[in-house]
Amino acid sequence: MAQPADQFKKLVAHCKEYGFIYQSSEVYDGLAAVYDYGPYGVLLKNNIKEYWWKSMVQMHENIVGIDAAIFMHPKTWKASGHVDAFNDPLVDNKDSKKRYRADQLIEGAVDKILAKADKEVTKAKKRFGESFDEAMFRQTNDRVVRYGTRAKDILDRMNAALNAEDMEGLKNLIEELEIACPESGSKNWTDVRQFNLMFSTQMGNVAGENDKLYLRPETAQGIFVNFLNVQKTTRQKLPFGIAQIGKAFRNEIVARQFIFRMREFEQMEMQFFIKPGTQQEWYDYWKDARMKWHLSLGTPESKLRFHDHENLAHYADAAADIEFEFPFGFKELEGIHSRTDFDLKAHQDLSGKKLQYFDPETNENYVPYVLETSIGCDRMFLAIMSHYLQEEVVGENSTNTRDVLKLHPALAPIKFAVMPLKRNEEALVEKAKGIFNLLKFSFPGQYDDTGSIGKLYRRQDAIGTPFCITVDFETLENNTVTVRERDSMQQERVSIGALEEMIGEKVDMRGLLK
Repeated sequence: MAQPADQFKKLVAHCKEYGFIYQSSEVYDGLAAVYDYGPYGVLLKNNIKEYWWKSMVQMHENIVGIDAAIFMHPKTWKASGHVDAFNDPLVDNKDSKKRYRADQLIEGAVDKILAKADKEVTKAKKRFGESFDEAMFRQTNDRVVRYGTRAKDILDRMNAALNAEDMEGLKNLIEELEIACPESGSKNWTDVRQFNLMFSTQMGNVAGENDKLYLRPETAQGIFVNFLNVQKTTRQKLPFGIAQIGKAFRNEIVARQFIFRMREFEQMEMQFFIKPGTQQEWYDYWKDARMKWHLSLGTPESKLRFHDHENLAHYADAAADIEFEFPFGFKELEGIHSRTDFDLKAHQDLSGKKLQYFDPETNENYVPYVLETSIGCDRMFLAIMSHYLQEEVVGENSTNTRDVLKLHPALAPIKFAVMPLKRNEEALVEKAKGIFNLLKFSFPGQYDDTGSIGKLYRRQDAIGTPFCITVDFETLENNTVTVRERDSMQQERVSIGALEEMIGEKVDMRGLLK
């Protein structure tokens, strides 16, 4: 079985080979941590966004959408805290010249400690069999308890240092844990220092501080400054939400792991405005709703988990991540944050404009609280590719394998492919092209006659096409075709007139939404 590192390398190679993702500006040796979506990548990404948008906006009568501009008044980022506090604690290794986030190095060391505890649990499971009580073992086994206590102590100290902006404390932790550079093995570190992540530019022809603009580091602020505009024009009453999909930009110094952490990325966010005092209720509701959204795609529960934040952002009174098990471990996929009234109050104070809601039930004005759900579209893309790209043995010969992307048909970039059994038979080619031209009005598809049927099947498997339609000589006699289903590889004869309905039932996004 392939190791996670090998799986990840294969995934990255597959994305390029089959036109999902390319390195940006590759002809100039590329631009680090910036990527372009290819012909199949852009279709899959659009389908992910459509599924999110429909499930968030179309399925909720009290959630509406906007598309705010990337450029915003620079005071926006002063009010939000990004100008003063949007920093990462960075540390350089003096020997390898590589730069790392100090908190991520420490968290990596904690993961190794917890892995030792998990190893003890695994050994005990084998020893005790079905009678094994894992929860009791974790609470009573001295070694496991010691590992857990040690890990918690380290994280508590790290979070305290982060909250106090104690860079020396972070450096001391790195040295105490004897953390080595992952690349060189060296423990020769510089001091830890803060680095602001916003890209800046200027408006107009002459650069100056008064003309300074920022590329937005998140999409949420465009929603907050439009809160009253949206509420009044749509006549919404609390609770209601505003959703947005858009680009954001962060000058990530430690950008790695393919499209997991990029400098230009896309967010799918919804800010849910609520009455103060109800935030715990809605926090629990949206945690549950967002987990169900991920599970509805067929992702196993074992690959998803919640991670509650101990080191809360300055605007939050509760926060949790939905983490996905990528080939490089469990990492954040989506955040659910109770943002209190920090954002609206901050913009109200700095702008001098009231951002309050008049509650007709209580006959009072107040600044609403906000519950946020925010998911990285690119990370969702990577999670889907990570889970659904599989290598399968075909038949009894273990050397005969296929790479198949087992996407839900509603997300598949291409829904059908039509191919003639023989490309030099004019009647078959004409019939196949006629079927393609018939179906293309309903679904994105392909016509392909550039190889043998077996090779064409494998190519469509690799890009996730759920249905392959083969036109053969029997088609010319009775207007039926062979339809091959991607996952089972089962084939059946279907009349040409029934193709649209058959494909439509399987690829319709309504099945996911229901």
